[in-house]
Amino acid sequence: MRNIKLSIQYDGTNYNGWQIQPSEISDLRFEIANYKKKKDIITIQGIIQSTIKKITGEDAKVIAAGRTDTGVHAIEQIASFKTSSHLSADVIKRALNAVLPYDIRILDACDAADDFHPRYNAKSKTYVYIISNSAIISPFLYRYAWKIPHNLDIEKMKTASEFLKGRHDFSAFRASGCGAKNPVRTILNISIERLNAIHLFDMHLSGNFLKIRLQADAFLRHMVRNIVGTLVEIGKGKIEPEDIKKIINSKKRNLAGPTSPAKGLFLEKVFF
Repeated sequence: MRNIKLSIQYDGTNYNGWQIQPSEISDLRFEIANYKKKKDIITIQGIIQSTIKKITGEDAKVIAAGRTDTGVHAIEQIASFKTSSHLSADVIKRALNAVLPYDIRILDACDAADDFHPRYNAKSKTYVYIISNSAIISPFLYRYAWKIPHNLDIEKMKTASEFLKGRHDFSAFRASGCGAKNPVRTILNISIERLNAIHLFDMHLSGNFLKIRLQADAFLRHMVRNIVGTLVEIGKGKIEPEDIKKIINSKKRNLAGPTSPAKGLFLEKVFF
């Protein structure tokens, strides 16, 4: 059996996250052409596995480095699957892109070591969150940013972010139903910067944007979105920056801020 490593980019708007749902497991033979009719249950993993079966005839399980939530995007997701197919990795890449919906692209495919595992071998992952901090948002960006018209104090947000760095129990920032047995994670870096434009198709889309980037050894379910929601509350003046320490120590979700919308979140990079 070969182990094929995939580099994947996707727009998560039309999907119920990465992880396959029970209704998909019961019928992996659904047609790609009908995915719009079933978008209430469609996932990235499910549609890629179904496409692999069309190409190789095998029921392969595609394992990803990060199980992104409903509506979350990926600039570079890393995944792998086992196959007995004799097709070259490049042919598999081209065949997948020929069948997959246009909002899912295979950027690269290659043969990996037998013991390569995208999740267990990952040293860290980086997520980026985009906020449109103005009253008007471009129609080309509304699907990829959280619109917040209120002025945000970025300096307070930066001060608060420093308390998040390092190894902590992040129970206060994980979603209910999170299956992780150990809530301790290490945030390696967090940065917040203000942008006056977003570059798209070599054009400047002017505005007032905040880009929040977090790198950690691993993330709990909704951890990034809950951290962003809390930082926004701090930017609004509803929570003081120093309160982050109290929130972390409390381990209580209700003391942190709201969960930010999924649409502004991107899995940017996986480091091995």
